[in-house]
Amino acid sequence: MRDKKRNGYVKMSPTDFFAFKVSLKSLPYEVQTTLDLIKAGVILPYRKDGSIFKNKEKVLPVKASDYYKEYTVPTPEITTRGDRRLVIGKGGEVYYTRDHYNSFQEIV
Repeated sequence: MRDKKRNGYVKMSPTDFFAFKVSLKSLPYEVQTTLDLIKAGVILPYRKDGSIFKNKEKVLPVKASDYYKEYTVPTPEITTRGDRRLVIGKGGEVYYTRDHYNSFQEIV
């Protein structure tokens, strides 16, 4: 059941999962750049980059607790980590959140 819709993002109840599927080209260029760096094995600047995303709130499909890793997507003109993240599953699925895990878009 949907409980919020805002700018193409939908947040579901904890028992449901829903993410709009989007192309990488439709997202900010920093998403592509970050994904390219991750694939190239470059060490990213933030301590939490590459750490386990435990999915405690079950906002993504439920998997083993070490299934997902999180990475910061830089936000222009801010010096902190900001709210934008990539979450990548061991199966290769890639999710983007621009609002610090409140909603996700699946990159296809």
